[in-house]
Amino acid sequence: MDKWFVIINPASGNKFVKKRKTKVFNSLKKLNCSYEIAFTKYTKHEEELVDFAIKRGFRKFISVGGDGTLNHVVNGVLIQKEIPISEIKIGVIPIGTGNDWAKNNDIPNHIEKAIEILNSGKTSKLDIGKITHNRNIFYFTILVGIGYDGFVVDKAIRLKKYGNSAYLLASLFGIFNYKKSVLKFTFNGRSLEYKSLMSIIGIGKFCGNGMQFTHKSDAKDGLFDITLVKDFKLHSLLYNTKMMYNGKLTSHKDVETYKTNKIKIEVKKGQNPFIEADGEIIGKGDFEVEILPLAITFIVG
Repeated sequence: MDKWFVIINPASGNKFVKKRKTKVFNSLKKLNCSYEIAFTKYTKHEEELVDFAIKRGFRKFISVGGDGTLNHVVNGVLIQKEIPISEIKIGVIPIGTGNDWAKNNDIPNHIEKAIEILNSGKTSKLDIGKITHNRNIFYFTILVGIGYDGFVVDKAIRLKKYGNSAYLLASLFGIFNYKKSVLKFTFNGRSLEYKSLMSIIGIGKFCGNGMQFTHKSDAKDGLFDITLVKDFKLHSLLYNTKMMYNGKLTSHKDVETYKTNKIKIEVKKGQNPFIEADGEIIGKGDFEVEILPLAITFIVG
């Protein structure tokens, strides 16, 4: 079926769709083929909508929302059992709080320009991350992290009413309130254990509304870009906040970077920190991550 199934999260971008519904609908009319629209009504509704659409013959999806909306669409695609993943294409119209996947793939935060990219039909197969946590499986498109960034995501979710400032406010709050834990990392035949501020397993360059925690991430190389921030002093992070945005955090003496396709993280001592993936809270505790090389075809800029 050469028809888009458009999944819209009306709560994305501080309820952008609810406030500008007419603009969104008029812009969608510029798609160069027919489409059908479905609205999410609750958390992870996207997964059910994807399954429903695939069973009706749809193979092309547009995620209208933020990184969380896309995350749920991708999870829906990967957990369904009806068809091979290779038959599916996903496009994005970014209207969320962060829109970091869009930044990573040259899609502007402008509805009509994003539709121009969809109409161009340029595609690229990209890596996807797979998380195993408490025997549950989750997938992600940008990164998974544990520690300070998980704390920030949890706080930012509570501050969404502040729009694009939510992540910055949450980051500042975390600097004064986050407590570090001792973590053990097992990958590439080695193990490391130390007190850690945060640990990032990344596919994409940008996260947290423009922050840059990875060194040389590439969504097509079949490898994660690992950033391990050790016993970094929180007051130092406050003093060097710009490092989180200009990509220089990975050059700090208390930061180590690696490449791997699989990693296990265990919490050994201290508080049990949040795990976050693509700005969504996964839970707390030990987990494993592995890469699925070039797993899904996306429409990109």
